[in-house]
Amino acid sequence: MRVSVSLLLLHVHGLPKLMHWSEEVQRIEDPFGLGGTLTLALAVFAEVICPVLLILGIWSRLACLPVLAVLAVAVLFIHPEWSVEQGQFAWLLIILFLGLALTGPGPLVIARAFRG
Repeated sequence: MRVSVSLLLLHVHGLPKLMHWSEEVQRIEDPFGLGGTLTLALAVFAEVICPVLLILGIWSRLACLPVLAVLAVAVLFIHPEWSVEQGQFAWLLIILFLGLALTGPGPLVIARAFRG
């Protein structure tokens, strides 16, 4: 679950933002007035760096927090008009990443390979 949900977030949200930075910085919603560049950088951190950490099983519980924050901002501030049906993908991701944050990465992680 950890790997598949992280790959999904990376593919659907993270990599497109990273690969189309200049377009994304112009169109990203900025609900807290941080500016497009900082807002996009925070989103890319949560949607690219954190999923990679999760895929590798490094700091998994901690890596879920920025992801959950970005998803919460999306459903509560960016798209508050969404019904549950319209926001079901975001809500499913919230449930999955919250589950990972609570249960941890599981037995198959890169970090264990480096411990004696």
